[in-house]
Amino acid sequence: MKKVLLVVCSLWLASFAVNAQKYAIIDTKYILDKMPEYKDAQTKLDAIAAGWQKEIDDQQADLDKMYRDFEAEQVMLSEELKKKREDQLFNKEKAVRDLQRKHFGFEGDLYKKRQELVKPVQDKVYNAIQKLAVQRSYDFILDKSEGITVIFADPKLDKSEDVLKELGIK
Repeated sequence: MKKVLLVVCSLWLASFAVNAQKYAIIDTKYILDKMPEYKDAQTKLDAIAAGWQKEIDDQQADLDKMYRDFEAEQVMLSEELKKKREDQLFNKEKAVRDLQRKHFGFEGDLYKKRQELVKPVQDKVYNAIQKLAVQRSYDFILDKSEGITVIFADPKLDKSEDVLKELGIK
């Protein structure tokens, strides 16, 4: 009888401890999409990326034309001229790849521009989330926007609207 009472009390205390944790679920993508400064930063990034992509596409078109011209003239060229044109093609192809890597590669110009334009907005959201967590004594906050980090989320736990209010949006 004592064992049963001890087990029941232990289970009751364990369930009480589990329920004592406070947590919330937010959607940072939803929050960011509601922020005008994020939309502005994203629009600027898209315009910059489109300009860089056009520059790369133009150089790629020049390279393709050089290849077609070389293919057409190849039979009439001496070995020395062939070698010279192949070197030109190789150098042009390398320049296009280098330009693409410079703008869109790992930690390239686009990454740096994103850090400059978007990171301050993300930091603002993070600080609002942190302030909300401290004010409401949440033990942890889950973000359901990136990947499958939350399989099920009760809509009443979603505090994204509260974060927007904290930011003064809506």
